[in-house]
Amino acid sequence: MPGSSRKSIDCRNYPSEKNCSLKISGTEEEVLDAALEHAASAHGHKKSPELRQQIKSMLKEESD
Repeated sequence: MPGSSRKSIDCRNYPSEKNCSLKISGTEEEVLDAALEHAASAHGHKKSPELRQQIKSMLKEESD
């Protein structure tokens, strides 16, 4: 979609015990949904509205 901005989040920017290197990019909603699932399944975080909001604040604009 022209004009729609893509967002991304990269686990390499947030140190973890797993040294995770996953990067997720897409629309804001796609990235939030996938990152929330990943945070829970790979990093053991509890899914919550607060975690979703925290992830949202960590999203970066991605140039096409």
